[in-house]
Formats: sequence, structure tokens, C-alpha cells
Amino acid sequence: MTRKKRRMWILLLCALGLGSATALTLTAFQDNLVFFRSPSDIMAERPGPDRAFRLGGLVEAGSVEREPAVSGQRPTVRFRVTDGAHAIAVTYQGVLPDLFREGQGVVTMGRLGVDGTFRASEVLARHDETYMPPEVADALKRSGHWNPAEGAAPPPATWNTMDPARPAAAGRTGS
Repeated sequence: MTRKKRRMWILLLCALGLGSATALTLTAFQDNLVFFRSPSDIMAERPGPDRAFRLGGLVEAGSVEREPAVSGQRPTVRFRVTDGAHAIAVTYQGVLPDLFREGQGVVTMGRLGVDGTFRASEVLARHDETYMPPEVADALKRSGHWNPAEGAAPPPATWNTMDPARPAAAGRTGS
């Protein structure tokens, strides 16, 4: 075997080994990946009952029902998560976060039962739209999109869509 052929075989075997390792790694991670879905996404395509995922939306007003803890068990809470178009019933056993309330954003992790009820193993309350992490506030100030002396920060929906060439203050009226 010539030196050139031997080098080609070594490269081919390395590529095959790397491809196999990548395929095995992705297959192993597939069971552990958790995707975020809205109620509308779930209505469009129902995940299997063995598939864990995150359900996000707003806690529907008037939907929270609390059952007290019985004989050493954790308290049970039932509520509905909505995205405006659809709503999913959620059951959770445990203590809810302090920020949890009706009309507030929530992300729940769990599985969808065969009866259509989402059984949450974890509930995270999201901050409202006025909350801004300090890093984001600093970045908006540095980029010229926000000057705290001129008023409240721009809404979060515009943080990634602002024209970087034009500071936010230049586009405001009434100043």
C-alpha cells in the first residue's frame, strides 16, 4: 500500500469515527432535550405522554384552584396556561414560586397526560415586562437606545429590532 492510500484510509477512518461519535452523542441527548412550547403549539401537534417539555404562557385569570396538603403530601394546585388562542390545564404538586399569580407569565416543565392535562414537575414564574436584567440595561445605554433621564426603557419587543444607526432618543416625539 502506498503512502498516499494509507493516508486516505486513515482520514476515512477518522471521519467515520467522528461521524459515529457525533451520531451517538446526539441520540443520547435527544431524550434529555426539553423544548419550550405554547398551548397553540401543543394543540397543533400533541407530544407523546413520554416526552418531557416546557409549557409557557400566562396563567389564565380565575383558573387557579388550590388544594391543601393532606397527611404529609405536598399541596396540589390546578390552573390553566393560555397564550390567548388556546389554554392547557396544568396540575402541580408542590410549593409555587412567590411571583406566581393569575395573569402572570409562567413556564412549567412536565409531561402531557393522555387526558390532555399537563402534569408539571416544576413551575417557574416569569418576571413581568417591566423587569430588565442589569446587563440588558447597560447594553441599551451603551448602544444609545435608552437614556434613563428621558424616561422608561423601550419595550422588550423592540430590544432586538431597533435600528443601531439611530438612537432611540432621536426617534421620540414631544421632547
